Amino acid sequence: MGRKNIKQFIQIVISLGIAVWIFWFLYKDIAFDSLLDQIWSSNWAWILLSLSISMLAYLVRSWRWTLLIDTEEGKQVSLTRAYHAVMIGNLVNMLIPRAGEVARCGVLTRTNGVSIGYLIGTVIVERSVDLLCLVTTIILAFFVERELFLSLASQLVDIKYLWQIALSNLPIIIGGMAIFVLLIAYLLRRFRDHGLINKAQHFFREILSGFNRIAKLSNPAGFWISSVLLWFFYFMTMYTISFGIPSTANLSSGEVLLVMVMGSIGMIAPVQGGIGTFHALVAFILIHLGISEVDGKIFAAIIHGTQVILVLVAGLASWIIMMKLPSWTKPVKA
Repeated sequence: MGRKNIKQFIQIVISLGIAVWIFWFLYKDIAFDSLLDQIWSSNWAWILLSLSISMLAYLVRSWRWTLLIDTEEGKQVSLTRAYHAVMIGNLVNMLIPRAGEVARCGVLTRTNGVSIGYLIGTVIVERSVDLLCLVTTIILAFFVERELFLSLASQLVDIKYLWQIALSNLPIIIGGMAIFVLLIAYLLRRFRDHGLINKAQHFFREILSGFNRIAKLSNPAGFWISSVLLWFFYFMTMYTISFGIPSTANLSSGEVLLVMVMGSIGMIAPVQGGIGTFHALVAFILIHLGISEVDGKIFAAIIHGTQVILVLVAGLASWIIMMKLPSWTKPVKA
């Protein structure tokens, strides 16, 4: 085993260990019987509807990806193959954080002959747009639940005190920011040939070129509409399942939006499938919405657990289907 493989293995073990520890710490005082009682008392019609909406979201994500794969290289990627590749990627992410993005590209390279470098470029564009949508959703949640947002922030820091300090030291802050910008500009110029600087510049160039690529797509409107629709489905997944669990059935749509934001942030964490981080942040916001600590943690466990089962079942099915397909071979010109 090479040094690189050992490093990757250690990273996987550490991230999994952190995820398991957070999960254990959250649920060590909750009786298993309480979880079972909440599961049996839930309205599974709503939970199944939530899972159906999740499947629609995966299909929309797959369709959006096909819009980005606008190349004559290899065989045209169908919605079906893009969907199976996406589900395999989600399955791999359950084991190795972020590796699923490369895995789904590798699947289409094998079956359709599209270069993996090109496909990874499309994934970078996707994730950049998703980050933009997440920031937009956070801003929307702030305006919808402004008082709760400020209340949560005030528990972490004294906002009024910080604002007074900022106003009284405004010239120093502006000067400090100017010096910081000049320092960054100097470092970028001084170490422009450094590997880390080159990687950062390449990353941002890829994002910019990705947005330019969207404008040049044959269906740019479809791409942006599908991106908005995707996040609407994420919200509806959370909203419908909240009706199915007695402790959260009375949450407003704005409160569910906050829960979704916290859950999305938890899923970004570099741990397998958001295990632990998703549960902690969702339970945290539910407690501040008046839900008991036990019910908040159980809600997080139910929604995350059902989604994990969905990914495992659909991902394994997609893996079996795609592995049965022959590898793409370049046609021989006569």
